[in-house]
Amino acid sequence: MFELFSDIFTSRDNFFTRIDSRVKLASSAVLIVTVLLCAKVYFPLSVLVFCLLSMILIGLPVRLILLRLAGPIGIVCVLVVLQTFLSGNDTLFAIDLLHWKFIATRDGLMRGIVMGSRVLGAVSVILLLSSVTPAHKIFNSMRWFGIPEAWVEIALLVYRYTFSLLDQTSDVISAQSTRLGYSDLRKSLNSIGVLAGTVVTRSMDQAMRTYEAMTLRGYGGSMPFGPLPRLTTADFRDLLLALPLIIGIFLMMERYTV
Repeated sequence: MFELFSDIFTSRDNFFTRIDSRVKLASSAVLIVTVLLCAKVYFPLSVLVFCLLSMILIGLPVRLILLRLAGPIGIVCVLVVLQTFLSGNDTLFAIDLLHWKFIATRDGLMRGIVMGSRVLGAVSVILLLSSVTPAHKIFNSMRWFGIPEAWVEIALLVYRYTFSLLDQTSDVISAQSTRLGYSDLRKSLNSIGVLAGTVVTRSMDQAMRTYEAMTLRGYGGSMPFGPLPRLTTADFRDLLLALPLIIGIFLMMERYTV
């Protein structure tokens, strides 16, 4: 489970890791916005394929990529099913189940596929960005772009203590498993309830300890961030090449595809 959050690949030397974090963050933001604005599936699917191929080329295991995409793919499947049966007018087929009649629509299916492609396209951009850029550089770049400091600090703390809570969750699961807490359905449900309550309680305790530790270290409502180096000519060149290319491909696929 913990390998899903590993950023060991960000320390490798490759084409993407050599690009300035601000350039990557700006390009990723433009990519996500254009993906969300798409009315057709071509551009989001192209972004998805590009990001998947890029992650494979930089050495990410295919199994890890699939694990990271498992959650979003599940959400997309639910989204497509809901849109197919709950929206649209052009009947595709009908299912009689007990006393209920479920009608699937062709336009609802297409709307669900478009929405699902947006989700997968945007998620793939975030996965690629997190695979080639260390978290502290992303947060520092967000401050450089003027994102409110409080938002960045909250995101940084959430990222930091996610791993601590995962460690504690793993310990609780291991202890429950050794006591046969998941030997049958009833025990599993009880164990999951205890696990959820334990994680919530420990997260509140961790929040109080973190606040007290930060206060003792002189925290006065502002967390210092180190300066970033000046953008070089090569960085501006990369940015001026990437942004028009993304927008141009987006407009072309939206205008000239069926």
